[in-house]
Amino acid sequence: MEHTGPLSGVRVVDLTAMVMGPYCTQIMADMGADVIKVEPPGGDDTRYISVGPEPGMSGVFVNVNRGKRSVVLDLRRPDGAAALRALIADADVFVHSMRGAAIARLGFGYAEVAALNPGIVYTNCYGYSRRGPDADRPAYDDTVQADCGIPAAQQMLTGTPGYVGSIVADKIAGMTAVYATTMALFHRERTGEGQEVEVAMFETMAAFMLVEHANGMLFDPPLGPAGYPRALTPNRRPYRTADGYLAALVYNDKQWSAFVGAVQPAWAGPELATLARRAARIDEVYARLSDTFAERTTDEWLKLLRELQIPASPVRSLDDLFENEQLAASGFFQTVESPHGPLRFPGPPTWFSRTPGRIAGPAPRLGADTDEVLGRLPAPDGADR
Repeated sequence: MEHTGPLSGVRVVDLTAMVMGPYCTQIMADMGADVIKVEPPGGDDTRYISVGPEPGMSGVFVNVNRGKRSVVLDLRRPDGAAALRALIADADVFVHSMRGAAIARLGFGYAEVAALNPGIVYTNCYGYSRRGPDADRPAYDDTVQADCGIPAAQQMLTGTPGYVGSIVADKIAGMTAVYATTMALFHRERTGEGQEVEVAMFETMAAFMLVEHANGMLFDPPLGPAGYPRALTPNRRPYRTADGYLAALVYNDKQWSAFVGAVQPAWAGPELATLARRAARIDEVYARLSDTFAERTTDEWLKLLRELQIPASPVRSLDDLFENEQLAASGFFQTVESPHGPLRFPGPPTWFSRTPGRIAGPAPRLGADTDEVLGRLPAPDGADR
């Protein structure tokens, strides 16, 4: 596998499963890192959770494990543990997604790994920080969404608690693990020092939700409850038009003035003329706009709003993304050959002028690279591969 990109030359030993950790290391693989995915004999559970061309190669697994190499090791056996120690000795990064007690029982806590390789960046991908009482609670995206307030926020919009239609906690925590790991690599580049990094899904999502929703609770004493009103008004939703739906945000004063001047709604008086005034009456603003947008077709509104430089988009389906003109023109999708035929992956969403990333290859079958990877290591004492 040829590796290009800003992380070319970085070797990652990846003991993650499901989505949070694998998404982190998938991004690193796209950016040029050599990612060795260490799996138990049964494989990562994500291999089996969605449609795929053969058992163990589900679409979700194939996407978040592309460009990696798969090595099967039973870490409960002395030879498996010895092989992992040999991999660690030659690695730059060690990433795992086990609970703290579980990784410690296997003998691969930070102290043991750093003793083998003092310069390694050791990244823990947990559900909850080990510094709190929930340290060893199991966690999945749904439960973390509930803990960080997402279903409660959805209830304010719809009347019923609900998850958002994406595994946002897994993915946001995965991206957080990428930047935390690369920051530690940057520190090592300057000082030679390795270190331990912790990324907890719950704490990550609490920080994410409170960017705007901390609101009045930021202050001591509080100036109001948590919650950003514009995001939580029940009328914040795609507008129904005469023939479909439209997303639009007439937000700042320049946009508002242009919209009112072009459309001339009778209800848009001076009490709504400034952003501060509209923010104080945001539910009324959305309700009024909803009535107005129902008067024309989606295409009519798109033409006008784009002429006025007001952000607007039709409501597209997930399938529509694969035919999107913007994504096609920007080279977003990358086709990679695999044993099952061509795969059209959503490629790296970032661009580098000197070290562009790319998808290094398809996802590996379970254990496909075990012999190749372990065959290049010095045989551990007493190990029988």
